[in-house]
Amino acid sequence: MYRVLYRKWRPEKFSDVIGQEHITTTLRNEIKLGRISHAYLFTGSRGTGKTSCAKILSRAVNCLDPFNGEPCGKCKNCVGIANGSILDVVEMDAASNNSVNDIRAVLEEVVYTPSDAKYRVYIIDEVHMLSSGAYNALLKTLEEPPPHIVFILATTEINKIPATILSRCQRFDFNRIDTVDMAKRLSEIAQAESVSLDSDAAMLIAAVADGAMRDSLSILDRCIGLSDNITTEVVRNTTGLAGRDYLFSLADAVSQNNVVLAINTISDLHKASKSMSLLCEELSEHYRSLMLLKTMKKDASTLILMTDEELKRAEIQAENIDLSQIINCIETLQSTREIMFKGGNNKIEFETCMIKLCTPRLSSDMSSILARLEKLERTYSAIVNNVGNTAVTPVNNPEISVAPKPPETVPEVKPIEKEIPERSQKVMSSAEETIAKLSERAVPMEQWEDVLETMKSLTRVTATAFTGTKAYVVDNFVLIYSDSDTVTKYLKNATQRDKIKEAIRLVTGRNYNLGPYRKPKTPTVQSNNAPVKSKLDTFISNISDSDVNINIKNEYD
Repeated sequence: MYRVLYRKWRPEKFSDVIGQEHITTTLRNEIKLGRISHAYLFTGSRGTGKTSCAKILSRAVNCLDPFNGEPCGKCKNCVGIANGSILDVVEMDAASNNSVNDIRAVLEEVVYTPSDAKYRVYIIDEVHMLSSGAYNALLKTLEEPPPHIVFILATTEINKIPATILSRCQRFDFNRIDTVDMAKRLSEIAQAESVSLDSDAAMLIAAVADGAMRDSLSILDRCIGLSDNITTEVVRNTTGLAGRDYLFSLADAVSQNNVVLAINTISDLHKASKSMSLLCEELSEHYRSLMLLKTMKKDASTLILMTDEELKRAEIQAENIDLSQIINCIETLQSTREIMFKGGNNKIEFETCMIKLCTPRLSSDMSSILARLEKLERTYSAIVNNVGNTAVTPVNNPEISVAPKPPETVPEVKPIEKEIPERSQKVMSSAEETIAKLSERAVPMEQWEDVLETMKSLTRVTATAFTGTKAYVVDNFVLIYSDSDTVTKYLKNATQRDKIKEAIRLVTGRNYNLGPYRKPKTPTVQSNNAPVKSKLDTFISNISDSDVNINIKNEYD
């Protein structure tokens, strides 16, 4: 009779258990030293090895020839316990035997010494399902057990176990199995089963299993039924997962506010029998990867399950989306996932979710509003960055365009009109005058102290030189004020300037250009030509502001 892989490859020794070395090492040492406890409590998520370790422990404490704390697997006790012929080891499912009478039946047997083995071992699985009366009946025996009794309790919900039971057991917490370790084990099993398993496919199975070795073996078993050459495509078809291309396409649709692309992509996936709930979970995981890339940069690669090509593509996608928008997408997808579990049409729920993400104005929650504000800020900064490349004409200024032509009888107008081209040309070619105009509109930067603190981790020399300086923000510029020539020198040095920009970006999440701050001059008294000059100054101001990037970048950026 065919045995499924998770039963066929169940660990037979502590050394076969992966990802739980902190537990298996302790249990081996206790057996070697003869310090066997009367009650053990194994807790952790599904498929992490709780029942397997309980079975191994039951054989190890009764083994006639243990080696290094491991059961030999050959003596009559090990063989008898494995095939069920020795009745001194009892497995009990508390999910179906949870009444006080079931526990009393067990307690009536514990007074008898084992017939064949050294210890009578009771493995109670899903112990959190016991009733209050069953716990109370078990409590006295756990407190004063006979010397030949060992209880091994296993549960996935430790919070439901009474404190009186917890205090009488040795507790061992099983961790979720690492994805890399699980993929390595899957490759070993596939090789033993004469099946070809790609490394990427093994990693994908491990990721879908979410730390549960039993689940990963079940997925592998299904994949083998489909093909003996298992690739990522086979895994996706078997599990109903959407491909990475679909995830990138959906994320692009959200970034571009392209509802049509999102709905068409969902329709194609639905026709291909893709699970909408799994797609929602996958897309949420994709945005998690973007979030890590956005916040951790290169350090995030070890926490993200992607090929090198997909990782590069994700890095580009992360650069073009705000962190607040990523978090809003994750929260919206998680909420949609919860609604799917409660019932309803999953396709409609997911389509509604994507329409909300592609049309931010439809959402009124705070995270969505913050994402929209950040996007507006980014768009505004892009406009300011590119405004220097656009020719500014008097028509763009309503005050100039509608102003009547000065009468010829005013002698002062003609000389001033002749000065306009010369003065505007001078403003456009002078970085100092542009900086002065920016300084007039700049406001103090509240996060400058945090920037200086962050700068210390990048370059302590530069951070020291900028100690005591003040910073001001205007448009997409950070203007730095200091009387020191060293600060001005550093602002003009490309290497030092890049480090300052990086410190500002780490604190604010935005890329700024740099420049020096000039204190605004005291305004002078206007002459008799004040009305005309006011209009001309407004025009000149517009021209100089439009060339902000050109002027400052010539000297500082």
